[in-house]
Amino acid sequence: MKIRIKFRKTGNMKFIGHLDVMRYFQKAIRRADVEICYSGGFSPHQIMSFAAPLGVGITSNGEYVDIEVHSTDSTARMMDRLNAVMAESFEIAEYRLLPDTAANAMSSVAAADYTLTFRPGYEPENESEEEWFRKFTAFFDQPQVIVLKKTKKGEKEMDLKPFIYELSVMPGERDEKTRLFMKVSTGSAANIKPELLLDAYYERLGTQRPPFAFMVQREEVYADQASEQEREKGKHAFIPLGALGQDIA
Repeated sequence: MKIRIKFRKTGNMKFIGHLDVMRYFQKAIRRADVEICYSGGFSPHQIMSFAAPLGVGITSNGEYVDIEVHSTDSTARMMDRLNAVMAESFEIAEYRLLPDTAANAMSSVAAADYTLTFRPGYEPENESEEEWFRKFTAFFDQPQVIVLKKTKKGEKEMDLKPFIYELSVMPGERDEKTRLFMKVSTGSAANIKPELLLDAYYERLGTQRPPFAFMVQREEVYADQASEQEREKGKHAFIPLGALGQDIA
């Protein structure tokens, strides 16, 4: 059976790299007595696939990992068992059964939501955070935003506009800080990180992005159920990766 697990990574765990997260989950799966399947061969390993590696220093409310199991208890009981062995700042949010035909999490990723806030002490000096973010979103209203993107083969020019699906300002309420929201392309086809958008705007300002000015949080990861023809026309049908499965009674 294929299982998709959604989890949150917050607090100090944002400093843990992807490989360490993988090792941690392998141990947590064993501690929770999950009947996970193992590969064959001389060096068997747990059958486990993460959706999209999260950069160091970024928190998240929407990370996904797929596993294969021989048998399973109900969603509620499995979440309790896993959360009971999770370290602080890791939390299991969903545990869902996938159809046998479902693609793995990594190959399904098409987009992701992020929210950004200014780190305390790095706020704009001559304007409010909301004003700064609104100027930022206005910059991306132009027909094209050409940037240099680093690749394994060097650098190449690309237009960011087709890969930015949503960009808006979320004014703070009560004691909350104003946040910048973005939905961008993610995955193997075009992996757009929030830092790339920030660097494009700072280049427009004639300066460089301060390396620690922003706190970034990933909120959700999506699959795209639109057809190839629809995607070519810029139409998408995004659905959270967890919505492709169902809870186990």
